[in-house]
Amino acid sequence: MNTTEDDVLAQVGPRLRALRQSRNISLAALAAETGLTASTLSRLETGKLRPTLEQLLPLARAYSVPLDDLVAAPPTGDPRIHLRPIRRGSFTVVPLTRRPGGIQAYKVIYPPATSSPPTLQTHDGYEWFYVLNGQVRLLLGDQQYQLGPGEAADFDTRTPHHLSSAGTQPAELLTLFSAQGERAHLSPLTDTDHHHEAQSCDS
Repeated sequence: MNTTEDDVLAQVGPRLRALRQSRNISLAALAAETGLTASTLSRLETGKLRPTLEQLLPLARAYSVPLDDLVAAPPTGDPRIHLRPIRRGSFTVVPLTRRPGGIQAYKVIYPPATSSPPTLQTHDGYEWFYVLNGQVRLLLGDQQYQLGPGEAADFDTRTPHHLSSAGTQPAELLTLFSAQGERAHLSPLTDTDHHHEAQSCDS
């Protein structure tokens, strides 16, 4: 194997790890979805195991990305980010950063509000978001906030929380997230009686 191929394969591990962390998926959950063992996934991410096509195909399916995204790094010095929307349940996420680890930026689009009961989630990390369009409903612990365009909020994601559109139109957010944990733990919503209007962010 030549040096160029070695360099390409050396970048696969960090890319796989960044994808998993950005989606808050544990190795155990990813193993169950792909059929690969948690040990194999860990060795792929750390570069201790050279990836094969048979291993990368189920990972590309699990992450809903083209196989090329797992293997081919962007040209050195090219600042362009190729935006590829990702569906996560009922909402859409557009990654705005491509480096592994650290703070990740996303554009998030929530569909119009529904009557479905919300489910609070908790996970390690910290999140900041800015409302671009629409109305956003933020449930944080036993508090409820409604934010409109130009308003922002930040919170520790270890606090039970839920984000969704609060109106009849989609809501669009710019989100910065520091991922430090594993897969989100879901818990039922217990109290939404309190409603507070969020303060506008100082410009």
